[in-house]
Formats: sequence, C-alpha cells, structure tokens
Amino acid sequence: MTQTIKFYQTGTFTVGNRLLTPEQRSVQASEERTNSINSGHRACQGCGEALGARYAVDAAMRATNGQIIAANATGCLEVFSTPYPETSWQLPWIHSLFGNAAAVGTGIAAALKVKATKAGKPLSDARVIAQGGDGGTTDIGFGCLSGMFERNDDVLYICYDNEAYMNTGVQRSSATPPAARTATTMAVGPHPGAEFGQGKNLPLIAMAHEIPYVATATVADLRDLEAKVEKAMSLRGARYLHILVPCPLGWGAASHDTIRLARLARETGIFPEFEAEHGEVTSVTKIRSRVRVEDYLRPQKRFAHLFSGAGDPVTIAKIQADADRNIRRFKLLDEETTV
Repeated sequence: MTQTIKFYQTGTFTVGNRLLTPEQRSVQASEERTNSINSGHRACQGCGEALGARYAVDAAMRATNGQIIAANATGCLEVFSTPYPETSWQLPWIHSLFGNAAAVGTGIAAALKVKATKAGKPLSDARVIAQGGDGGTTDIGFGCLSGMFERNDDVLYICYDNEAYMNTGVQRSSATPPAARTATTMAVGPHPGAEFGQGKNLPLIAMAHEIPYVATATVADLRDLEAKVEKAMSLRGARYLHILVPCPLGWGAASHDTIRLARLARETGIFPEFEAEHGEVTSVTKIRSRVRVEDYLRPQKRFAHLFSGAGDPVTIAKIQADADRNIRRFKLLDEETTV
C-alpha cells in the first residue's frame, strides 16, 4: 500500500523528501542509498539514461538489501560508466556483448540456483538484473530477451529507451518514433524522418509472453519508477521494465529539459505508464494535465522539420492520433477530464 505525497514549492530545495519521515522518503533522498553508479562517469550533461540507471539500480539494491548482480549490454550506459580500466559501478557488474545481456543474466541466475541446490539451501538472496538501451533490447538483443521471457528466467530486464543508437552516432532503432530525424532517417524527401508503421512496442511484446511483471516508467516520476522496481524485485521469474530516458544529444534538446520532456511524453499520451501481470494490465498512471503533442515535439531538434516553413500539420496530426490511441487503449484519462 502506498501513500500519495504532495510537494509544495517554497523557493528552496529543502521542502519535500528531507522533511518527510525516513520511511516516506524516496531511495534517492536517503543517506543510505547505495550510489550503485557513482560519480566519475562520462555521461553527457542531462543524460536521462544515467538518471534512469541510478534510480533503478539503487531501488533494486534497497529492495534486496544490496544483493544484486548486474549484466549490462554494450551501449551508452556501458561506455560512459566503464572506460577501461575504470568503472563507476559499485556492485558486481558484468559486460559481455551488445545483444546477449538477457542471456548472460539468465546464466548468472542459473548459476546461483545450481549453487544453492548443491549446498542444500533455498534460493539465493542474490538477485539478477540485466540492462541495456533500446538498440541492445529491441533490435540486437531481441532474440535473447524473448528466450528469457519464454523460459521465465528469474531476471529483471531493464530497457533504458532513448529511442535510437545514441552511442554510435544517433542511428534509427526499432524504438525510434515516427518522423524523428536520425543519422539514418534524414529530414529529407516527401516523408522526412523515420517512417510510420515501423518499429516494435517492447512492453506489449513482453506482455504477450505473459511473464509475471511488465511495467513502463520515466525519469520524470522518481517515486513511480522506484515503486515499480521494488515491485519487480518482490517477484520471481522473468520481469521487464521499460524506462523512457530522453537523450539531449540525440533528441537535440536542452540538457535541462530531460525531466520536462519525459513528463510531456506521459502527459501527451505518447508514452503510457502502466503495469501488467501475466499479460493483463493491472494499473495505469493517469494523465494529470493533458497537452497536445506539439508541446512535446517542438523542444526537440529531431522534429524541427515538422515546424519549419509552413510546417507539416498532416504528420503532426498522425502523431497526435497515435497518442490519442494510447490514451484510449490504456484509459489514461478520467472520464471527466477534458482537453
């Protein structure tokens, strides 16, 4: 059972978590947080992935009393956190290949189970997370991830979705949204940017495997993200958490707009936040103040071609239709809410 906490702005940063009782504070407000990914990494200013990893892994560490082993796919998170021979990780952490983080996580979980069985002990208290970006998850690692789901391996897989291959030069991935400019979907031609009708919705694909737990979250709602990680760590079997992590570099956005953009993605309906268990949606985060998709698209240079010259109202309308479909599908608006 969770309690809703309301925060009030008074002109300082002292209000909020630090005036709450310790049991009401977020993991990040606690002096006992593990700082699983510590200072010294080389992430870009305003990097949503660095925030997402810190929030998620610290929450997992608290939920398991520090008993976490992590497998990490190649990508931005791996590159900026472990420039050889250094590391910012403060936990057992394994990097293998771009596409096999789910398989490596499965192997770790299997080894822990075998070790406990041979010792005649119950399942180990140590738990496993595997993590990667959208490229290593929706594309290169898709087969390994589906296998992990199908076998119901005891791993929490976390996808930090920044919607392109940011580490190698901002190439399109199957998580890149329609009309977005990337290095491989240029803003040229009659239909500039990434095409409509392509890509994959990994949370829905994960749900189709009917695994114990699937959830989506953004870095804009820390408490929601932490609660979903803690829920995932309370379960056994395959679990999947998909976190939207805006990338200032690849999105062409200001570094101080990372949290704002993540919040707008939710409030437009472009990125629905929900939880599902065994293939059924169990809860959704309602939109509090609905906004049009233009408010989300305009601050991003990857969508600048939609607003230059006479603009492209037809494409914007198609993106709005996609957001509206998400709102209907996941019932993101209360009936009395109006646009």
